[in-house]
Amino acid sequence: MPSPITRLVVLQHVPLEGPVRIATVAERLGLKVEVVRLDQGQPVPAAPSGAALVVMGGPMGVADIDDPRWPFLAAEVRLLQQCLREDRPVIGVCLGSQLLAHAAGAQVAPLHSGEPPARHREVGWGAIHWLRDPAEEPVLSGMDRAELVLHWHGDAFQIPEKAEHLAATLACPGQMFRVGRCYGLQFHVEVDEATVRSWIEVDGDFIRSAGGPDAAKRILADTARFMPVHRPRGDRLIGNILRAIMAGGCPG
Repeated sequence: MPSPITRLVVLQHVPLEGPVRIATVAERLGLKVEVVRLDQGQPVPAAPSGAALVVMGGPMGVADIDDPRWPFLAAEVRLLQQCLREDRPVIGVCLGSQLLAHAAGAQVAPLHSGEPPARHREVGWGAIHWLRDPAEEPVLSGMDRAELVLHWHGDAFQIPEKAEHLAATLACPGQMFRVGRCYGLQFHVEVDEATVRSWIEVDGDFIRSAGGPDAAKRILADTARFMPVHRPRGDRLIGNILRAIMAGGCPG
């Protein structure tokens, strides 16, 4: 009999990419949130009992798994492979979704878009399209057929074999998938306005490479405009996923 899920174990890779709204929604649902700071030398844990694993984002990527600067990446992939084998619940966000896709056997590579394909970085607010009807898919309950979300990535995953493909954008088809009770989200529903401002302060070169010299100003203006609507929508999606995960319990 699966044990009930009572907590989230969050793997954090860099100071400014914590669980934020994921933690807020989880605590509303009565879940304890434990953050493992891999960037501060805490080890990758064993597969947690009675918990869902949440793998956050960061500037590193699947191509950096053997890079000595980030020795935790290889251990994370092994943990994710175990979670997939044992049907343990996982939520992967941005880098976390790419590591999950890689652990499931899918390709992760720099994003290219257009014809002929050219290097592309998807950064800023943009539409996402659900590939399942929200009226028929519980984790999308309450969503419109398209939603506005924050993007912040330069790599992209292919959809793993046997996974359910749940969301796409025109530039990047791989936006959300589910394998068993593991969910990968390339986009960001966990952020608040303060998070976006902090990313803009430290990630200027990446932003300019994606959107030109005025990209940061546009993202700030769009965040002020869209966040009041996005926050409850993002919280709804997070809550839907957490409730779906909690309903199935967790292997001991």
